Amino acid sequence: MDNIYLFMLIAIIVLAVADIIVGVSNDAINFLNSAIGSKAISLRTIMIVASLGIFIGAVFSSGMMEVARKGIFVPAQFEFGEIMLIFMAVMITDILLLDFFNTLGMPTSTTVSIVFNLLGAAVVMSLIKISHSETQTLADLGTYINTAKAIEIISGILLSVVIAFSVGALVQWVSRVIFTFNYEKRIKNFGILFGGVALTAITYFIFLKGLKGTPYYKELKGILAGNEIYIILISFAFWVLFSFVFEKLTKKTVLLVVIAVGTFGLALAFSGNDLVNFIGVPMAAYHSYEAWVAGGMDSTMSMAVLEKKVPAEPVLLFIAGTIMVLTLWFSKKAKTVAETEISLSRQGETHEKFEPNSLSRGVVKVTTKLSSYFSAIIPASFSSKIGKSFEKPNFTMTKSQSIDAPAFDMIRASVNLMVAGVLIAIATSMKLPLSTTYVTFMVAMGTSLADKAWGRESAVYRVAGVLNVIGGWFGTALGAFIAAGTVVFLISFNPRVIIPILLLLTVILLYRNYKSHKKKSTKTEDEDSLSDAESSSVQGVIHESAKNISKVVKRTNRIYTNSVAGLAEQKLPLLKKSKSQVVKLSDEIDDLRDNITYFIKNLDASSLNASGFYINILGHLQDMSQSLEYISKISYKHINNNHKNLKSTQINELKEIDDKLETFFSDIEKAFKSESFEEIGVILNEKKEIFDLVNEKITKQIARTRTEESSPKNTTLYFGLLIETKDLLNATMNLLEEYHASFDGSVEPATISPSK
Repeated sequence: MDNIYLFMLIAIIVLAVADIIVGVSNDAINFLNSAIGSKAISLRTIMIVASLGIFIGAVFSSGMMEVARKGIFVPAQFEFGEIMLIFMAVMITDILLLDFFNTLGMPTSTTVSIVFNLLGAAVVMSLIKISHSETQTLADLGTYINTAKAIEIISGILLSVVIAFSVGALVQWVSRVIFTFNYEKRIKNFGILFGGVALTAITYFIFLKGLKGTPYYKELKGILAGNEIYIILISFAFWVLFSFVFEKLTKKTVLLVVIAVGTFGLALAFSGNDLVNFIGVPMAAYHSYEAWVAGGMDSTMSMAVLEKKVPAEPVLLFIAGTIMVLTLWFSKKAKTVAETEISLSRQGETHEKFEPNSLSRGVVKVTTKLSSYFSAIIPASFSSKIGKSFEKPNFTMTKSQSIDAPAFDMIRASVNLMVAGVLIAIATSMKLPLSTTYVTFMVAMGTSLADKAWGRESAVYRVAGVLNVIGGWFGTALGAFIAAGTVVFLISFNPRVIIPILLLLTVILLYRNYKSHKKKSTKTEDEDSLSDAESSSVQGVIHESAKNISKVVKRTNRIYTNSVAGLAEQKLPLLKKSKSQVVKLSDEIDDLRDNITYFIKNLDASSLNASGFYINILGHLQDMSQSLEYISKISYKHINNNHKNLKSTQINELKEIDDKLETFFSDIEKAFKSESFEEIGVILNEKKEIFDLVNEKITKQIARTRTEESSPKNTTLYFGLLIETKDLLNATMNLLEEYHASFDGSVEPATISPSK
């Protein structure tokens, strides 16, 4: 390793390729979400259109490359060796940070990541230089950092969050007032004009304004400068005519074209703006190395050469664009990131990904009160007229059906793409490294709010999700600054030793994250997972519920046996596994209860008795899960707190009960799995025998407690297990009796029995 800097340059270039892959996996998917969520165009078509946009945008992106060279620090203040250490630290931390967010499925910003990586590494390197100087103090830090430009970049990124959310909400509100949710009728009358406006905005701001950031603008400046009004009018006339012809020939809405062109334009803007985040640093490192070789390989030479504007090499841009396109097609992590934004902006019900927190509850309460105040001020007639535009089509779907349906309609998809594309293109033309993630995400959240997708039923979950994502953005900035600073500090001690170690660690972490994500993404649905009832008749509900009962009983048997085994052998991992299995079972039963409204609405008028039966069944299943939850919880707590083990007599008695229950639950599982409902009566006859066995053990324990028991903890645990086992049996027997009565037809399942 005679030439350490050549080794570093090669490592930086290799890391850049990996950085493009992890960066595109997170950022690129954000501009596809509108087209994917609306399901207006096939996924294959979306990918082809986006690929063209990315590739063309990559070739046109060299105007942004100056950010990595001199946008954050002052190159003349650093020596070649120091600059290479900064770039090395930035690439290592950037790739690890982005891959971490990809694995979590959280959208973050490659722009914020690279900016704060550069800032953190440059600040620490500056502090190292100051500490070695006899004349400089901490006050001289400003001479090393391009403070004005850094503040401009950071403030622009933060401001984009507010602007994107506000503009997205405003444009979507106006669009919805005009077109309503039943937009099919009005789109025939106004769709041509809407398409003309949207496509004109996209073409002008994306293609014309975006050209200012490219080296090709000089050739076109004479034609474009001063003729903007004419270009807009001609473009509007062209797109209106195009929209008219398109609708007449294809008999389809022009919104399909808006979504396709918007996706292309946003891909173009993304690539033109964000490519600097991936190859800006390696290109600056290459130019530094080139200047160092030409200057006689003096590692102390000043890097003032980076202050000169150097055009990007077209070959490198071509290669980078190709890698970005391939990543877009083959990255599985990109799909995980997409789920977050689409779920938060979904118009209908969904399985909420985030849990509410105190902050999200506070935000919802405040906005609800403000909304009521504004409602009191606005005239009732005006409010009623506007409200009609936001009336949604009257049809009912379960959560699962809602997830399979489009997340939102083509009006919102068009607004998302139009507004995000315009904002990104404006920033690109001003040479500001705006975060495309922040803009696309916040525009989508703004349009969701305006579309009333965040209703009283879902607002607290959606707001929690948005706050989590925004918190992750600030975490990106802070983490990037600290991590890059730490890495450059470590490397500065001994680059020849520390750099290979850090590179090896990077490879290990990337591989581990890859395996972890692959395991999660390839995990198939558990064969014992519960499913919603979708039948509209009593008999259909009886047969569908039988499958769920079979699965619940099978899982109950396994959890109870594992809890007894864990206590007997004092195996904490087994008890922990049982505890997590109960939580999963309870969550699935809760999901079934959440869908009761949709189940009842979908029933035939002649089959309404099925609703009472189904509600009772779910109540008994919940009682069973609650008993299991208590049993697994106290068992885990007892062993985790290192209390005395149960006595051998108590263990043997529990195993005796478990053996009896195992046979009992197995018989129930077989009966329901094969839908042999006539066997339920035979199983019910075993009720007295099992209850007598548990009562016998309770009586024995009472006698032991009076004469020989010396451990209050053991006594409490054992009584708790026996009593809760009785409750579990009660809930199971009630379930069997409900089924037996309903199947037999002797009892009408119309009344709802109480559950604990």
